[in-house]
Amino acid sequence: MTGTPQTAPGGARDDATTEFVTHRNLLFTVAYEMLGSAADAEDVLQEVWLRWSDVDLAEVRDPRAYLVTITTRQSLTRLRTLGRRKESYVGSWLPEPLLTTPDVAEDVELADNVSMAMLLVLETLAPTERAVFVLREVFDLGYDEIAQAVGKTQAAVRQIAHRARAHVAARRPREVVSPAETRAALEAFRRAVDSGDVQRLLDVLAPDVVLVGDGGGVVQALPKPVFGADRVARVLATGMGRVAAAVALEPAEVNGQPALVLRLDGKLDAVITVRVEGGRITGVYAVRNPEKLSRMRQETALRR
Repeated sequence: MTGTPQTAPGGARDDATTEFVTHRNLLFTVAYEMLGSAADAEDVLQEVWLRWSDVDLAEVRDPRAYLVTITTRQSLTRLRTLGRRKESYVGSWLPEPLLTTPDVAEDVELADNVSMAMLLVLETLAPTERAVFVLREVFDLGYDEIAQAVGKTQAAVRQIAHRARAHVAARRPREVVSPAETRAALEAFRRAVDSGDVQRLLDVLAPDVVLVGDGGGVVQALPKPVFGADRVARVLATGMGRVAAAVALEPAEVNGQPALVLRLDGKLDAVITVRVEGGRITGVYAVRNPEKLSRMRQETALRR
């Protein structure tokens, strides 16, 4: 099962299934935004369906709000478990990349909020802060709905939302970068990596750039982030130079943003996303953990 129920005969069951399927992409997006993991988001949707299938629909005034509430509560429970799991994660942890449908990029606000850079910012929030921020800023839910979802008063939710907004604003890029700008920076980055020329890499990297790799202890990756243009350029030039003949860097749409897919001897090896500010790359994020690359085989639909 992948979180989508099997349709069964019977009026109530059919109605429950229809409502769940109608809102499934939205529910997945809520869970993924909160968890940064498609696999965990799918597990949450399984739990949501089990609970939803037992609900008396006659008692539910707004199925969408009800489903979002269940999804949020299940995601919060899962998020606290993930926090403990990440403490023992080998190396740096990065969100699970998604090969997204074209309409995700067309929704500029959604694309920004599910970008790898933004998901890393959300990682710095406490679980309840993350839930409140996602539900308010991404999905524009009312404070009354959010209060019910997180089990807080509306007054408390307003305070949490204010605190989370300030926290995120201090850490997210201050300028809106268009897909065209990101694509241009990525293309310059790709050409520089292909050439193995350190100076060409320095030309596209910001002085304070950070390079983060995620191998999850399954495959080789950087054991910790690398900071500074000089160090990042040399790491990239050296690492890519060793396997240059076997490497292909291809453009892709990942989490609603332009990205690169690295293939080694024709096989998917890594997904590379970047953060761009002022026309230069300030963050390079390379996911190599094969357990996190399954969602790169087919497009994922995200919805608000």
